[in-house]
Amino acid sequence: MSLAAQLPRTAGARLSRRYAVGGLYVILGLLSLLAFGIGTDSGKDARFGLALEGARLSMPDLVLPARVTAIVLSLLVAALGVLRVVRAESARLASWLTGLVIVSLLAAFLCWSVAGQEVSLVGIVQGTVFLSIPLVLGALSGVLCERAGVINISIEGQFLLGAFTAAFAGTVTGSLWVGLICGCLAGGLLGLLLAVFAIRYLVDQVILGVVLNVFALGLTGFLYDRVLQPNAESYNSPGIFNTIKIPLLADIPVLGPVLFDSNIFLYLTYVLLAVVHIGLFHTRWGLRVRAVGEHPTAADTVGIRVLATRYRNVLYGGLVAGLGGAFFTIGSVGAFGKNMTSGKGFIALAALIFGRWSPFGSLAAALVFGFADQIQLVLTSIGTTIPSQFMLMAPYLATIFAVAGLVGKVRAPKADGKPYVKS
Repeated sequence: MSLAAQLPRTAGARLSRRYAVGGLYVILGLLSLLAFGIGTDSGKDARFGLALEGARLSMPDLVLPARVTAIVLSLLVAALGVLRVVRAESARLASWLTGLVIVSLLAAFLCWSVAGQEVSLVGIVQGTVFLSIPLVLGALSGVLCERAGVINISIEGQFLLGAFTAAFAGTVTGSLWVGLICGCLAGGLLGLLLAVFAIRYLVDQVILGVVLNVFALGLTGFLYDRVLQPNAESYNSPGIFNTIKIPLLADIPVLGPVLFDSNIFLYLTYVLLAVVHIGLFHTRWGLRVRAVGEHPTAADTVGIRVLATRYRNVLYGGLVAGLGGAFFTIGSVGAFGKNMTSGKGFIALAALIFGRWSPFGSLAAALVFGFADQIQLVLTSIGTTIPSQFMLMAPYLATIFAVAGLVGKVRAPKADGKPYVKS
């Protein structure tokens, strides 16, 4: 087919996608209007606390008329849908509109669910950020791997192995730092297995990732039953890292306690986000990695070592995922439990796709999923009328809804999942 014939079809597909996504936003706005707007009792306020107990600086509570606020936000979503159809031709504007739709829907839901009650908004945001840490790290692992052309379905397995090893090593050595390092190395080991079988032996990468997940689940479950559970004091009580409060910054109202009063995992996540973003998009190394992920044959012809680049990036991705796994034990709970990651590796994979294979896009997506996880805890604690089973489903429903309904058309790196055989 000639280029002239392809252009009208491409333009038509873009226009159809604009109408479909814009129409979806309008429908979501109307549904939100019926459920969260009209469905909220009039005269009730939603009260949100803006300060944590013990903070030096405090702010008065934010009090909103729940019904009116939900109606306004729902109408805003519908208006954004119309704007998506009329104006959103650029991918950047479409992404911003999607973000505004998500935030507006979540805020409308929050007003409806909290009507007549009070919750700490700072606590919700703090919990969202905290629960998003492993999702961000898992998504960064996927970015490193898939930008080099290797699909990493085994993030869940790397989480599990990293969590188990961190708890075991931290307990045996009595050092949380040793546990953290060993957790990273465990994830890197599983990443190395992924690299060897996918790059050297050309095994299908999706099937290989599933197999590695099952392997990690079975191995950690067996060792937990045989070693950790009967000897919890000796092998499964590492403790957790203490919070590190950054002076002055932690006292900033609202954002201070959220961003600057947490344990070492949050600060490491900051560093890795910056390093991966700058490394991929502002260095020669990143240019070579992206070249390998897009067109390995062309990269090979200009002297880039394609296979070595893929090996390195998959190993880096495994180390980062292992760090995310260590969070589950020595960063939050203080002990390992069988299958304690509960599918978070797959949610991180969804955040990678929803974030369009970019570090900060993945961060935004992970925060959405982290909010869904946090809000079910908050609403359960205040006795919401929503059945507990639906609340437990919230993060997984948010994952399906976001990836299937809002992500639109995304393009993975061209060589993602395709083995490269040097001719």
